[in-house]
Amino acid sequence: MTSALDRLKQHSSIVADTGDIEAIRKHQPEDATTNPSLLLKASEMPAYQAYLQKAWDFAKANESDAQQQLELACDYFAVLIGKEIAEIVPGYISTEVDARLSFDAQAMINKANTLLKLYEQEGVSKDKILIKIASTWEGIKAAEQLEKEGVKCNLTLLFSQAQARACADANVFLISPFVGRILDWHVANGLEKPTDPLNDPGVQSVCSIYEFYKRHGYNTVVMGASFRNTGEIIALTGCDKLTISPGLLEELGNLTDAQEYLLESNYPLEAKPTPLTEAQFRWLHNQDAMATEKLAEGIRSFADAQETLEARFKAL
Repeated sequence: MTSALDRLKQHSSIVADTGDIEAIRKHQPEDATTNPSLLLKASEMPAYQAYLQKAWDFAKANESDAQQQLELACDYFAVLIGKEIAEIVPGYISTEVDARLSFDAQAMINKANTLLKLYEQEGVSKDKILIKIASTWEGIKAAEQLEKEGVKCNLTLLFSQAQARACADANVFLISPFVGRILDWHVANGLEKPTDPLNDPGVQSVCSIYEFYKRHGYNTVVMGASFRNTGEIIALTGCDKLTISPGLLEELGNLTDAQEYLLESNYPLEAKPTPLTEAQFRWLHNQDAMATEKLAEGIRSFADAQETLEARFKAL
């Protein structure tokens, strides 16, 4: 009998949202994504202690400044895990720049080039890498420049229509609109958890972005992310890509009686709207309280994870 995961794979590209290499081997996704929180989790697993030590030894051998050693160790640790993942998945591995750089476009460009150089040293082509950047205005501008230089980007922590529009204007390769964190915010602000996933505000947000892109002929890939349950994922069947945690991939693989959904994709083409200016972007995003709060919270959370990972290196 066909599982929900098997059906999803017929209509969407499945991406593993994890740094756990064994989980990726098990579920055989097209691509994989990591973030600072997932890398921190990996660093706590016995299987990855050798990577930690190798990254720390490399950083100490190549940097004399203490803070730069920590930053390089984190970058190289991400690349070592990314290299292993790249050898398993046929598609892309997303590697995230330091969230503490989220409001400095040039610093994000520099960090992206550092990561790509480390991947090159490890024998991984940049064609396999998506540079993952927070969807701030500065992040979108950094990605726009990187794309012009032939570097594909994954714009993450995306919660608002303004962010989605600006990413499309910038011709970024892929966006990761979050689902579960949107639901979290609405529940925390009084919404009763919906029983129908089509009433889930996170699902509705991704559906709206997906339709907007298809109606206006944008090439940017929409990859639903940050899921809380299988219902949210199944309701987005047909989305270009879906990045899913190992636990939810397991549930979907065991689910055979799920309700079937499929996003509409054949919309009549309409003219693209005029690109947003920085002022328009900031105003529209500011007017979305959920998006404003969740973007800031997400950046703080990833920055905290980065600093905790640095502390692990200090303790070696």
